[in-house]
Amino acid sequence: MGTLMPEIHEKSAHTELARVLASEVRKFVDEMIIPNESRLAQDGNASFCLQSELAEKARYAGLWGLFYPLSHGGRIASLEDYLIVAEQEGRSEFSPAILGSHSALDAHMLLKFGTDEIRQNFLQPMVAGKAIPSYGMTEPEHGGSFPALITTSAYLSNGNWTINGRKWFVGNTDRATFVTVLARTAEENTAPGKALSMIVVPADSPGFRVERQITVMDRSLGQGEISFSEVRVPSHNLLGTRGSGIDLMSWRLGMGRQLRSMNWVGLAQRCFDLMGARINSDRGRSARLPEKQLVRQHVAKAYQAIASARALIRVAARGVDARRSNDIEINIAKIAASQALCIASDSAVQLYGAEGISDLTPLSGIYRIARTSRILDGSDESLISSVGRRLINFYKEEDVYYFD
Repeated sequence: MGTLMPEIHEKSAHTELARVLASEVRKFVDEMIIPNESRLAQDGNASFCLQSELAEKARYAGLWGLFYPLSHGGRIASLEDYLIVAEQEGRSEFSPAILGSHSALDAHMLLKFGTDEIRQNFLQPMVAGKAIPSYGMTEPEHGGSFPALITTSAYLSNGNWTINGRKWFVGNTDRATFVTVLARTAEENTAPGKALSMIVVPADSPGFRVERQITVMDRSLGQGEISFSEVRVPSHNLLGTRGSGIDLMSWRLGMGRQLRSMNWVGLAQRCFDLMGARINSDRGRSARLPEKQLVRQHVAKAYQAIASARALIRVAARGVDARRSNDIEINIAKIAASQALCIASDSAVQLYGAEGISDLTPLSGIYRIARTSRILDGSDESLISSVGRRLINFYKEEDVYYFD
């Protein structure tokens, strides 16, 4: 069933380079990453060493950091082109770290908003594979990540920022070398839109501490809680301008949702392929799975969800490439990608039965990611509420909404 989905063959929509890279990435994932998934899923130094070894092979093959800025080793500039590559990277939950795509967002952030010192001290080592980023936004004292509730603070004195506070559900805390932290840099009565800033903090700074690792559904995914106690960093570690934290956060969320959605669709396609293999296997035929109406319903619904998500992501990606404000398209694409992954993974688990919920297949790990996708980068409920409000407000001024 792998050839049914129009993953790499959309010649009218993507450049020849993107199609070639998508094919090469798929081959690398199939041959180098998927056979090692059980080893990569284990905690400890052995899995980290294996990941580093595979990352070096990806770098040697010219497949590492494909969506980094072109000025820093990237090979694809357009989000729409990157879609078919990101899908192939996303077919294993371990690929983004091995192929460097997990840090592409930070690479663009540091280049676009960073000072010369930030680019030299953090961006250059990161694109060389010698530094690992993380991002601290959500705080344990408050639900979600509402900007008005951020209490982590930073004050400027004698050319240094001094940071105090706590963040949790911070990615890569088990190995990050620096964290971009969202902190309050203004007085309490300052408008939220001008009160927050982003500051880059080395993980070896005095006063910086990883408080604990946080397992997700009983598995370590690199999430953790960190604290800042009188952490001092140079003033030039400020991203953007003082008080621009909300704007930077919005930019990061929009781009991050796009990149993550593309990977999720890749995982959904993996589940779809596993469904097809199961149905047409000897065991599947002996159970007459191809003949069952409900099995066909599972397949049809998964296909519809994946195809719809891919189309919505492409629309949103075109808007980003055109530098057009398109929060509605980005948020709807994120919701659709999450739903596609949830539907495809749930259907695949159901068709595999007991094997699907065990460690005998990759489905249990994918299912875990599918459930978190409804929360990461904005919960479904908050995004639906935001999109619904904006659409209702649109009709206060206009009579017709023209879809792109």
